[in-house]
Amino acid sequence: MLSELYDRIKGNDQRTALVRKNILASFLIKGWSALIIYLMVPLTLFTLGLYKNGVWLTISSILVWIDSMDIGLGNGLRNQLTIHLAHNDYKKAQEAVSSAFFMLILIIIPTSLLLNVFILLINNYAFFNVDESVIPDLDMILAVSVMFVSITFIFKFISNFYLALQLPAVNNLLITIGQTLALFGTFIVYISGKHSLFLISVINTASPLIVYLLAYPYTFWKKYPQLRPSIRCFNKHVAKSLLTLGVKFFVLQICGMLLFMTSNILIQKLISPEEVNPYQITYRYFSIVLTLFIVVNTPFWSATTDAYARKDLEWIRISKKRMEKVLAVVSISIIFMICISQFVYHIWVHDEVVITTETTACMGIYMMILISSLCYSNFLNGIGALHIQLIMTTCAAILFIPLALLSIHCIHSVVGMLIAMSLINIPGLVMNIVQFNKIINNKARGIWLK
Repeated sequence: MLSELYDRIKGNDQRTALVRKNILASFLIKGWSALIIYLMVPLTLFTLGLYKNGVWLTISSILVWIDSMDIGLGNGLRNQLTIHLAHNDYKKAQEAVSSAFFMLILIIIPTSLLLNVFILLINNYAFFNVDESVIPDLDMILAVSVMFVSITFIFKFISNFYLALQLPAVNNLLITIGQTLALFGTFIVYISGKHSLFLISVINTASPLIVYLLAYPYTFWKKYPQLRPSIRCFNKHVAKSLLTLGVKFFVLQICGMLLFMTSNILIQKLISPEEVNPYQITYRYFSIVLTLFIVVNTPFWSATTDAYARKDLEWIRISKKRMEKVLAVVSISIIFMICISQFVYHIWVHDEVVITTETTACMGIYMMILISSLCYSNFLNGIGALHIQLIMTTCAAILFIPLALLSIHCIHSVVGMLIAMSLINIPGLVMNIVQFNKIINNKARGIWLK
């Protein structure tokens, strides 16, 4: 009994220490990442101009869909691998890694082919509401971007691998190196005077791929050879288990992407491509808060999986209280950012884009709702309680477009879109809070535990 208590206390200390180390390292890495994002906004805008930049932002949001086409295998691997490692079962851990890797390959090949056929068959200029005389190579831009993103899709599972090891700082480092390459590449295009949307698309889609291709041999040949993907370790039963859990994550990802991607398309088609810029710039302005919150919050996902597998609910309760204090700081930060926004925009984009205070305030409110919901959903994801989230996000995805159309009709600006996005996310936030408290207080029954 005493040895069990000692092991639990030791496990708590190690888990908490690992979380703290990763938060500290991630702050340093994400600090550079945030600077890159802020530099990329005006750099890409000045390189491409308002029209081309608006088109690129829309294309970028669509490319994110391919990143979510893993049917949730990445997050399924993240949870399953953490559980196997918590029980020191390295055989099952390698089977999980191998099954996820080869399933990703099987998924991306037909998906990539279908996407390229789709690009060839449709009138992309009409679909994106783009002037062919301004962007004559749109089909090529889409085809090349899809190719690079598709290959990245396979090797990006390395990020989930490190997240499962409770090392989100490594994941952040890989992403930030890719962003750094993209920044340098974009700067070279800018000073060259070519200002080509094709070059910008290649640079932004190839940069992360280069990083993951280099990280793969280091990770599985040098650092963790015992967990290296092998066709011999592919297990159809493990793959089925990953898919069962993964499909739930997949639906959550798709619904989230639907809201983000559809908003860009609706703004571009119903208002104008130029109006995508105020939306994206305000989003990226507040993304510094979102990024910092994710830095703090991300380590708690896999740490929660580990704690829940060891039946350590007390650690989860304490962690939840800490995150609620972080949410209070986030709220104050967002209010402050709204107050100084016009000053920042003037320095940041040099008045190239007109952004009203109303737009900034609405984006700030939306971001606060999003971050609050993310706080609780991350704990629920770690526990594996996804059923209610599935119901709420599916309903939100179905209702979003009609509500957005109505809002834009009433308020013919980005403000209408942001109001719709805020309203559609509030019910999910409420349900996340209710479900988490039920589980952590041992009051959850039936659907509340799924």
